[in-house]
Amino acid sequence: MYVLLYTILAGLAILPLFLYLRNPYFTQELRYTVTCILLGLRINRIKRSKPFYSMLDCFLDKVKKHPNKQFIVFEKSSYTYRDVDKQSNKLARALSQHASVKEGDTVALFMGNEPMYVFIWLALAKLGCTAALLNYNIRSKSLLHCFTCCGTNVLLAASELRGAVEEVLPTLREQSVRVFVLGEEEEKCVTEGVNTLSSSRIQQASDQPLDPQLRSKVTLKSPALYIYTSGTTGLPKAAVITQERLYMASSMQAISGVASDDVIYIYLPLYHTAGFMMGLTGAIERGNTVVLRRKFSASNFWDDCRKHKVTVIQYIGEIMRYLCNSPKKDNDRHHKVRLALGNGLRADTWSEFLQRFGDIRVCECYGATEGNVGFINYIGKVGAIGKEHFLHKVRLLALIKCSYDTEREEPVKDSRGFCIKVPKGETGLLVAKITAQAPFSGYANNQQQTDRKKLRDVFVKGDLYFNSGDLLRIDHEGFVYFMDRIGDTFRWKGENVATTEVTEHLIMVECIEEANVYGVKIPGHEGRVGMATIKLKDDMEFDSKATLEHVKTSLPSYARPRFIRIQNSLAVTGTFKHMKVKLAEEGFNPAMMQDRLYYLEDSKGYIPMTQEMYHSISDGKIHL
Repeated sequence: MYVLLYTILAGLAILPLFLYLRNPYFTQELRYTVTCILLGLRINRIKRSKPFYSMLDCFLDKVKKHPNKQFIVFEKSSYTYRDVDKQSNKLARALSQHASVKEGDTVALFMGNEPMYVFIWLALAKLGCTAALLNYNIRSKSLLHCFTCCGTNVLLAASELRGAVEEVLPTLREQSVRVFVLGEEEEKCVTEGVNTLSSSRIQQASDQPLDPQLRSKVTLKSPALYIYTSGTTGLPKAAVITQERLYMASSMQAISGVASDDVIYIYLPLYHTAGFMMGLTGAIERGNTVVLRRKFSASNFWDDCRKHKVTVIQYIGEIMRYLCNSPKKDNDRHHKVRLALGNGLRADTWSEFLQRFGDIRVCECYGATEGNVGFINYIGKVGAIGKEHFLHKVRLLALIKCSYDTEREEPVKDSRGFCIKVPKGETGLLVAKITAQAPFSGYANNQQQTDRKKLRDVFVKGDLYFNSGDLLRIDHEGFVYFMDRIGDTFRWKGENVATTEVTEHLIMVECIEEANVYGVKIPGHEGRVGMATIKLKDDMEFDSKATLEHVKTSLPSYARPRFIRIQNSLAVTGTFKHMKVKLAEEGFNPAMMQDRLYYLEDSKGYIPMTQEMYHSISDGKIHL
């Protein structure tokens, strides 16, 4: 009896060692599994709750739990959870009374990072409205498209963006969109069709709680947000973020180990998934403090972190490189940051960041705004975006062989007509089965683009999968690596750039007859920078000044082609699609071509490209 007992106890004692030898990541995987299971149980309770428990309800619970705790720190101002609640109550009443905003409306937010952004979103949630988060860099055609595609009723714009609104005002009036500019006094607004929602009107409104019946029709499947994403169509697509999706995406901080006593630094734009859902609403779910900044500043980054005792930072790959490229200081490691949460971090930058700024746990993530699949690198393996886990197999993810290029745009099929999984170690297209537990809500009023993201009859007749459009690789340890993006979209400065949108703007320049836009790699940079090969109209010369003026007024800085190559004719496929692969491989090296080549120099515009300039860019002497 005792012998058997001692044997069992001895076995239990050496079990952890046995499991570790079989899997050195056992401890981290166990912790991750427990966290996901507990989180899943909590989300399931929320789904079953009556009445529906939204992210707004989560915020209101935090207000009750710690009303005097700092929620938002912005420049020289600070707002507690109670302050933010009361300000959003005032705004909700002002919007209801002066803008006739009501349950079911879609209201577009056109503004930068500031506390008012948070107040407005909460106010809209209290009124049962859906918020469309507009990129404040877009203009003209793209801006109008964003209003139209999600059926916007009302536009709320910051005063500094008034000019951009007035450019498209005639069309907005035709569409019966009610336009309000914030932060201006009544008498300063003289443009017909543009109303003001002044600070005085907002402050005169009551700050008492609103009747929950105002949002009584909101359900788990109701759209909470529209977040815009670029794609192969060339115009932004409004990804439908349901209340369910918002809650799940906001759980990323919890999965990453963020606690309620953490202070998170948010400088990424709130119109982005990362800034809004992983950052802002993730902080609400945790009940922590947000240090909000208008825009990223490498020179002020660590000073801000030290000043506000920041413990969690967000990033995209480019941000980490900017920080690593900033001048070294003696106090580089003097801060309280313990966790960095984000995506797009290259392995070399990752290692350099840790070596320079200290023992910070980097939690690299992967996911798409509209997608039903995601990874998180809970192990901390440098360069990986995540690790294969049995929970992923439950969600039915797969990497399949594909031949996505300019000639064919479909996965490789076997003799039975089904997709083929790639073996471990090979690159494949990530697909994820669409189910009730892993839904794909698609794009607002864009069935064509929604259907393009769906793959049918993938492994069996009748199944349906989400096409991520991304190429990944899983090594023999199960670590997942991002390899590239498929299609006409490339990534630069942390933004997706749709080549067809840039093309449409370029061919509006009088001297340009045809344009082929693509991304080219730059040594030491994440993503690809924009380049265009153009054909000039007969008997016309390249007008560098007109081209510069047009791209500056029509495109955000990250989407403007840095290089322009001029050819007599543009190569196309048999189906008249521009051939990009060879051009992208040749890149911007003058030695690789006989064609004229121009470079966009910030202070001078498009100037002739030389071999010396090429070497300076490649060596990092000229910074892009």
